[in-house]
Amino acid sequence: MSAKAGRDVLIKFKNEAGDFISIAGLRAKTLRFNARTIDVTDSASIEAWRELLPGAGVKSAEISGAGVFRDQPSDMLAHEAFFAQSAKDCQFIMPSFGTIEGPFLITALSYAGEYKGEASFELTLVSAGALSFNAA
Repeated sequence: MSAKAGRDVLIKFKNEAGDFISIAGLRAKTLRFNARTIDVTDSASIEAWRELLPGAGVKSAEISGAGVFRDQPSDMLAHEAFFAQSAKDCQFIMPSFGTIEGPFLITALSYAGEYKGEASFELTLVSAGALSFNAA
């Protein structure tokens, strides 16, 4: 299998019309999966090795992105969702692998600009419900 270009990874928000639109201007995109464990170790655990309860932990996902501020419709969707603290249906698309989709809440949104540079932004989204995976 060949390597994939990072620019082909996409993060999309669902708009009011029900269409998914790409977040404009992103240069860096990351998807992290997490699973908290439940420790069931007790005095009977063999040689005091930790024991975990399979399938009982809390699963979550986090999406982060950073890029150039483009003042596109996706920027307004992010701004509105952050200030309303409403979950937004999102997609994280990894070419030739698949799409993760589900509700996410924007937990961080920042804007920056330097005198001799471009205006930029960063955002962090955390899962707010069950996610689905559709293989490419």
